[in-house]
Order: sequence, then structure tokens, then C-alpha cells
Amino acid sequence: MRTSPWHWALALAGCGAVVAATLAAAPATGTPAPLHHTAAALPPSAAPDPAKAQLPLDCGPFPVKTVLAVPATLADGRPATVVAARCDAVNGTPPDAVYLLGFGADHRPAVLATLLSERENLTVGRLALRSDGAITGHAQGYSSEDVPRFSPDISLDLTWKQKGGGWERSQSAAPTTLS
Repeated sequence: MRTSPWHWALALAGCGAVVAATLAAAPATGTPAPLHHTAAALPPSAAPDPAKAQLPLDCGPFPVKTVLAVPATLADGRPATVVAARCDAVNGTPPDAVYLLGFGADHRPAVLATLLSERENLTVGRLALRSDGAITGHAQGYSSEDVPRFSPDISLDLTWKQKGGGWERSQSAAPTTLS
């Protein structure tokens, strides 16, 4: 026996009836609630101001310079700013440090965590906050004092994730490019 268009129409109508009956028996209601708060961008005016924070950089006679700042709401709902800073030296580019700023008890900006120390001799070129709360960045540096300062030979993609009340860093090598 060969199928005809009537057979297909009846099969389609039967499938439609089963789907309609299923939806009528258990209709969806409401909107799904998020499982947890997600990290998000924050207007700079609502985040800790890096210019008002005491960053733990020993710059001697030179001022501290904020290179990058990313205001955000962390996954736990707190406003924060991820900041890359360095000493504003007259010659050359000193290494950067990366700090996570939050509000202290007196509602003044305070360092919550040091994510990258200036002692690692890296220059940070990018910082971002992912929706899962991880902080990402890209940094370049030098493997030794013999490497010319105009040609970094280390390039890293960095990721910091909250773990056990602190921040855990992971890194992977990235292609080296001149900035």
C-alpha cells in the first residue's frame, strides 16, 4: 500500500494533537529565576575610584598611574574595580600590578586582592570581566634582562577566578605581538 497525501495529513494532525494535549496538561508559567547573580559591567560612578585608592606600589618620588580600570559588579553582587597600575616613571614603562578594588568599611576604595604583582615584570594590555565572574587579561614581558625592552618575548593570557574566598590565577602562552 502506498502512502498518499491524506496519510501524511492524518499523521501530522495526530502529532499536533499529542503536542497540544501535552501543553494543555502542563502549561509553563512564570519566568525562570537565575541560578546565581552574574557579574556585569557597572557605571564608573558606582564603582570604587582607583584615583582615591591607596595602591600598594612603592614608586619612590614618582606618582602611581592607573593604566586600565574595569568597573564591575562581581558575581556576589558587590561593586568593584579591576585596575592595572604602575609607577609613572620619566623613562621607560615600569611593570604593572593588577588589583581588585572594593569599598572598605568607611566606604572608601580599598584593595581587596592583588591579582598580579609588579615584581612579575609584566605589562598589562587588556583587562575584562566575563559574565561568569572571571577576570581576564593579557600581559607581555621579558624572560631576562638580555631581551631588548622594545621586543617582549613573553605573552600571556591571564584568567582569575574566585575560589575559596580568594582569587586563583591561571595563564596560558599567547602569540607575542609588539604593542
